Amino acid sequence: MNGRPFAPMAGFGLLAACALPPEGVTQDDLVAFDEAVASIGCDLVGESDYLPVELQTGLTREQVIEVAQYRVAAESAVSLENGGVRLISGGCAPK
Repeated sequence: MNGRPFAPMAGFGLLAACALPPEGVTQDDLVAFDEAVASIGCDLVGESDYLPVELQTGLTREQVIEVAQYRVAAESAVSLENGGVRLISGGCAPK
């Protein structure tokens, strides 16, 4: 093999490493997001998940969605088959 089939995957790793937090979201907001998502069981799927995260963090729904997308891009969360997101870092790190 000439190594080319793996080139797109290598590029994805660089993209993930360069992920930037959403505009207007601070480091404190990211910490609060992680803590809030951990407090609801580490999965962010539906209304019953989003609302407590919004209330605990003070972030809007749009910001919560953007932070979840950022966490997936940064590889500290994974997308779920049901359309949700599972945090896999901090208090939600797999054991």
